[in-house]
Amino acid sequence: MSEPASISAGIAERYATAIFDIAKENKNLDGLETSINDLSAALAESDDLKSLIASPLVSRTEQEAAITAIAEKINLAPVMRNSLGLMAQKRRLFVVPQLLAALREALADERGEVTAEVASAKALTKTQVEKLSKTLTKRVGKTVTINATVDESLIGGLVVKVGSKMIDSSIRSKLNSLQNAMKEVG
Repeated sequence: MSEPASISAGIAERYATAIFDIAKENKNLDGLETSINDLSAALAESDDLKSLIASPLVSRTEQEAAITAIAEKINLAPVMRNSLGLMAQKRRLFVVPQLLAALREALADERGEVTAEVASAKALTKTQVEKLSKTLTKRVGKTVTINATVDESLIGGLVVKVGSKMIDSSIRSKLNSLQNAMKEVG
């Protein structure tokens, strides 16, 4: 990981820990989750919001006023609203995407859940997702949520990542292995 990325991740992790602990102490984890989803949706929909949090040209006061107004408009939980204001004062809004990811991870961890990143050559059916989720739940020992994506370059099979473990049963990787074996022979 590059140094700026790890610095951003560290900043986001510290804010996420504080926000999560306050929300848990106030017994408002559901409100926090709603706020995370609402803010994520707002970020995905608005290029202006993305540029607001990333632009060094916007002053601290302008960032704070804008992010506070946005937080009130989309009715974020008080802990999230106050934290975003503080982050604007400290010029830390650029880590909001990493903050949201860290908060999602903390909430999942609190519930004993883990997310599996699954890439397949074509879209998985609901039945396949459920079956894969049950199999992974047995294997991991925690409830597994599937985040499925389609990668046609896999040709067939799956690539599954759960935490630091990765299972690659794609045809692409098998062909690459075969190609490397052929190179060694010749």
